[in-house]
Amino acid sequence: MTFKAPITIASAVLALSPTLAPADMILGSWNVRQLGWDNGKEVEKVAHVAQSMDLIALQELMDESALEELVAHLESTTGEAWGAMASHSLGEGERYREHYGFVWRLSEVEYAEGAVVFLDHDDVFAREPYSAMFRDRETGQELALANLHVIYGDSVSERAREVEALADYWGWLEEVYPDTPRVLAGDFNLEPDHEAWGPLRSAGASPALSRVATTLAHETGVYRHLYDNFWLNPNELPISDTGVIPFPTLLGMNHEEARSRVSDHAPIFLATDGAEIQLYAWPGTDATPTQDVAPSDLSCIDLNESPEGALEGLPHIGPARAELVAEGRPWGSVAALKDIDGLGPARVADIRESGLLCPLSVAG
Repeated sequence: MTFKAPITIASAVLALSPTLAPADMILGSWNVRQLGWDNGKEVEKVAHVAQSMDLIALQELMDESALEELVAHLESTTGEAWGAMASHSLGEGERYREHYGFVWRLSEVEYAEGAVVFLDHDDVFAREPYSAMFRDRETGQELALANLHVIYGDSVSERAREVEALADYWGWLEEVYPDTPRVLAGDFNLEPDHEAWGPLRSAGASPALSRVATTLAHETGVYRHLYDNFWLNPNELPISDTGVIPFPTLLGMNHEEARSRVSDHAPIFLATDGAEIQLYAWPGTDATPTQDVAPSDLSCIDLNESPEGALEGLPHIGPARAELVAEGRPWGSVAALKDIDGLGPARVADIRESGLLCPLSVAG
């Protein structure tokens, strides 16, 4: 097996003042929404949230130089040294490409070996997964962490194709990192109860998160889909806690501000060996830094009752079509959505098969 060398960022050695007890590890995953573009991103606030975790898989890193900036802010915020690495740019064509990134707190975690981008001979993944082996410095516990951002595409079937292929990738990880616990982290753009996850479940993996939501709706305080997750064999790691970090509350932002200046996804975490996560309110805010405010709204979307903002959570439904859905009420069947301009049979099928709809309360 040939490993591709990662892009690494050297970190200056600083005076260490760990915020977590030795032997604890907080594993995180975060889609940081186009980090590295000139889009008004407040990287210092990304770092403020990220300091609660020890090893983080990042998606939507658009320029590896942004990782260096993030590390600088993490070190300034925490007074500790951090390490980082990034994959090469990945994606189909040149129009939209991104990197995967890993960042880790050097007092808690060390990179062990084996950073590699998956060689996808079947050309299933738009952005091939990126993985590496890390080690808890105190306990010596090793884990193989894989990082993936599933394509959103034009239909649920495109996402499902990549998710179905994860069972084979799961087996490949076992070959590359033998006798090592595997964790598959990322933004999968598909709820964990979708049937496409069947092959991976049969291979022995299960989701760490279930009845929570991770994507920020436009309405403040409302979260929608459970797209971000960890998939792993829970018997292989001493997991003590899992959850979602409600960062807009910590930063004193409404959701529109948070989506624009930080991310439209909340970070998720997994604690091992009794670790307890610490959340930090942004200076000057009235937020109480507690996990108790983590989102847990996974209610279904009702074509006849849900507000237009909720309707936008359905495949192919943006603001304009959400307005048309609301104007067309009551809907007697999902199939009737074909009467909306641009929603042909295939797109209506995507909506029906998304698993997001409530049973219709109006017969027809």
